[in-house]
Amino acid sequence: MKATRQTKQRQAVLEVLRGTRTHPDAAWIFQEVRRALPNISLGTVYRALDTLAQDGVIATIERAGERTRYDYKHADHHHVVCRGCHAIFDVDLGASAALRPHDALLPAGFRVTDVVLEFHGLCADCQAREETARSA
Repeated sequence: MKATRQTKQRQAVLEVLRGTRTHPDAAWIFQEVRRALPNISLGTVYRALDTLAQDGVIATIERAGERTRYDYKHADHHHVVCRGCHAIFDVDLGASAALRPHDALLPAGFRVTDVVLEFHGLCADCQAREETARSA
């Protein structure tokens, strides 16, 4: 992690991300940051998000056909993604040795820097809507 100068704009973006577990997109973050900094621009929010991501303070969640979402790196965790409503939930699996790649399976000289694991399915609300639609 490199040390980038912390501006009030970056700090405000970071505080918004620290205060939520919803994995918001930049537009939502922008609306929340404007409560504290009414004159901030969407471009400034994007630049702050890019800098925080490059510094390793936040993570980006990129999915084909969807807006980039952002996640404060509060602890090592993975995600559960609902295929119905596209909600993303944190799941803490700890430092499970079973999830770590085994050196023998990797190409020679390969160094793992990150592990990204996502579980896909339907959240309880989407399952209930699906059941209701089936019974109607």
